[in-house]
Amino acid sequence: MKKILGLAVVAGTLVALAAPALAQQAKSTAEANFLNRAGTETGRAHLTAGNDGVLFEVEISGLTPRKWVALHIHETGACDPSGGNESAGGHFNPDGKEHGFLAANGPHAGDLPNQYVADDGVLRAQIYSTLVRLDDAERGIRGRALVVHAGSDDYRTGPAGGAGDRLACAVIK
Repeated sequence: MKKILGLAVVAGTLVALAAPALAQQAKSTAEANFLNRAGTETGRAHLTAGNDGVLFEVEISGLTPRKWVALHIHETGACDPSGGNESAGGHFNPDGKEHGFLAANGPHAGDLPNQYVADDGVLRAQIYSTLVRLDDAERGIRGRALVVHAGSDDYRTGPAGGAGDRLACAVIK
């Protein structure tokens, strides 16, 4: 009987210890569903927290084939296609930096590298950024928006690198 009670105590302790780890694991990912300017879902992003940044796995369809486009993290988690997704605000920029990887005082934390749209009109990418965190008081991006622009980012011109219209937008949840 003592052996059975001892095993029950050990099992209960293991479950109690595992619960915070499982809760942390559940919080270490996020999803974002992209809507195009017509309000139709066109893709998604899966985000995973790393030790020093965030991994973005993105797939978005219905884009102009064979073209480089900008993908940015915007400050506001609101995507209103009827307003051209301007509701997402400017780039996420907690450090007050200039826009662009090539700017003297850049980049914004929300600046990500341009992505290529394949022959089938689908953007598929895996990007890792050390400039942001998934859940953090200062650098956290959960609740913000990912935006795909119509053109490429020149990596130096403010405020968005001349990337053009906001074609698709997704709130990070």
